[in-house]
Amino acid sequence: MLRFAFRNLVSRPVRSILALLGLTVAIAGMVGLFSIATGINDTVGKTFSRIPGLAVLQPGAPIPLFSRLPIEWSDEIAKLPGVRTARPEIWARAQLVEGQPTFSPPRFLFGTDIAATLRLNQAVYRDDIEAGRFLALDDMGTMNCVVSRTIADAFHKKIGDRLRVDGYDLTIVGIYHCGSLLLDVAILLDATAVRRISKFDDTLISSVYIEADGTVPKPQLTEEIRQHFRGRRADDWHPNAVTAFPEAGAINLLNSATKLLQGKPATGPSEAAETHPPASVDHSAETASTEDAVEVRSAQDWGDKIAEFSSDLDIFLYLMTGIGVVIALLSILNTMLMSVAERLIEFGVLKANGWSAWDVMLLITWESALLGLSGGILGCGMGWAAVQIVNAMFPTKLHLFASPGLLLFSLAFSTILGMIGGLYPAIWALRMSPMEAIRRG
Repeated sequence: MLRFAFRNLVSRPVRSILALLGLTVAIAGMVGLFSIATGINDTVGKTFSRIPGLAVLQPGAPIPLFSRLPIEWSDEIAKLPGVRTARPEIWARAQLVEGQPTFSPPRFLFGTDIAATLRLNQAVYRDDIEAGRFLALDDMGTMNCVVSRTIADAFHKKIGDRLRVDGYDLTIVGIYHCGSLLLDVAILLDATAVRRISKFDDTLISSVYIEADGTVPKPQLTEEIRQHFRGRRADDWHPNAVTAFPEAGAINLLNSATKLLQGKPATGPSEAAETHPPASVDHSAETASTEDAVEVRSAQDWGDKIAEFSSDLDIFLYLMTGIGVVIALLSILNTMLMSVAERLIEFGVLKANGWSAWDVMLLITWESALLGLSGGILGCGMGWAAVQIVNAMFPTKLHLFASPGLLLFSLAFSTILGMIGGLYPAIWALRMSPMEAIRRG
């Protein structure tokens, strides 16, 4: 039966090839599109599996870059039960590297407490040095830095070279490689150097990284940290919104323009102070006492946030893939209908010679299944090759991942799609009697 089905397809090469190409393109597109989502999940998994600790940030801050905390809070966290090491961190965006704007991919300045980093049992960047060395205590207060291999290759730098960042000359003492697009974008320096380069407020830090000692479960430690700072007001430590967040100036300007268009008076800094009076005359202290002053996140929390984005992306991918699948299904349906219409006499003769309706249906189903399987193999191969080419062309910007699970699913889906495409022509053919099939043919 299988050989007979194969010979029937080969006997009509043009029509079979056209149907095969339609299905191949659809499956290749599906592999390529869904490799975006699987690539995100793969990157997230590789990244956050390397970060076992907890991160303390300002509530609502999506990443440490947009977070501001008072520097003394790091010392308070270090004294809490269950905390082995509390490392204050400063994150800032590098605007110019070697005179070039850093839009895509972005580059970040990571100011670390070197002494605290050296005390960590497990530390990203420090444990991924592949050339030179990590920052040492002697590097405190200097412009010595550690960069990723990606950054070093992009600017043709090696150990001992100078890297000019935002008008400052940094000396490269180490090169790391994490193998993650989310991690290989940082330039590591002593926190004092980052404050100087980015004009970061001396009383603030971006976040605190916590390594637990294992005596307190992480969920309990997370809640104790939140409870420790609960009820503290931002006004107690936040110096100036415009200083901490340069973007706030533009936001205030936009808000003022909006109010003027609505016929309302614009709110300036002095009016904002009146709208939010000092704590001594605040009438919402009872509400503030129940609010969290910090947000504590684990690697799982970061992964869940990105998984939410990935799930939203899947909806778009399903819609785009669905268009290609419908086109492929119609192509197979058209091919099998034409094939059945041309072979009505053949089916009538086969039935007259003892073939049952089930045998005829099985023959047509085998033909469509072969089309689906062949299209799946070719589509998966083309999709996988396209993913490898894109990753090779844009290694620092994209990470697509055509997982074995995705390829197997695409192959099975293509085969089933082919069988469905041949189902209607098969049912149409088996309903005819031998004499009717011969007469229509």
